[in-house]
Amino acid sequence: MKKIAIIGSGSWGVALATHLARCGNKVNIWSFSEQEKEQINKERKCKFLPDLVVHENITCSTNFEEVIQGAEFILHVTPSKFTRDTFKQYKQYVEDKPVIICSKGFEKESLKTLDEVILEELPTAKVGVLSGPSHAEEVSIAVPTVLVIASKHDEILTMIQNSFMCNEMRIYTSEDVKGVELGGALKNIIAFCAGVAAGIGLGDNSFAALITRGLNELTRLGVKLGGEKETFYGLSGLGDLIVTCLSEHSRNRRAGKLIGQGKTLEETKKEVGMVIESIDNIEVAYQLCKIHKIDMPIVEAVYQVIYENLDPQEAVKKLMTRNKKSE
Repeated sequence: MKKIAIIGSGSWGVALATHLARCGNKVNIWSFSEQEKEQINKERKCKFLPDLVVHENITCSTNFEEVIQGAEFILHVTPSKFTRDTFKQYKQYVEDKPVIICSKGFEKESLKTLDEVILEELPTAKVGVLSGPSHAEEVSIAVPTVLVIASKHDEILTMIQNSFMCNEMRIYTSEDVKGVELGGALKNIIAFCAGVAAGIGLGDNSFAALITRGLNELTRLGVKLGGEKETFYGLSGLGDLIVTCLSEHSRNRRAGKLIGQGKTLEETKKEVGMVIESIDNIEVAYQLCKIHKIDMPIVEAVYQVIYENLDPQEAVKKLMTRNKKSE
């Protein structure tokens, strides 16, 4: 039985904890909330996964040292916007333990990826990124899932592959940390667009085009930022893009759908009730495409819908009537 630390008690943190506990590991989750801690420890419930009975091998604490002490590795699963502040609070306990980033996004203020944030705070940290097509709701009930772990450290690849793999989960390995991380972050933008498309009543033809051209855009930006092109056609790119664009489990798709139906951004955030990574990601990607002079018409259109009050139907018209091009 391994001891594993998870930083973050949201749906994805608890889902990963549930999987690892089923595999026979002892999992300690850190939560910022005393209420969530009590709910997990005493009621064996997670408010984000209401049908789940929390596994007996899982405990929760609001004390970083208590959670991390003796752990073989740390899964960092907080929303992207809280990554730096949270890591600052527990980096003193990391020592030589690998830190595996399971969040998908950017630091909005600096435009940095999360591995850059961690390494900026602790240059000696051994970092990995876990990503791929995965909804917490399905992982928590053992639906077969395939993910990819990326790291520059071979021992991390082996450790995570061995710890996670079982009948319900398969793990592939990659050395392309930047590509795997960017694939997971950028696909949220296209998932939001898929929701907008659903909200205004577009059809299957439109979704297929959006996924295809959206993948093209995120690949262009991802390669410019240091990822390998092939990675974006793998699990953390195309795979994650498909599941997030087409599934009702996706909060990013749901948020876009509400915008498409005429809700304001504030109304949408309130109704979804959880952090919507795509909102910040859209702003970051828009700034990055301007900085690097990359043509990203879908990103520009959705940015205008959210931040410049462009009507979604008008955004579709703008995209469809762009200058003629070759594929």
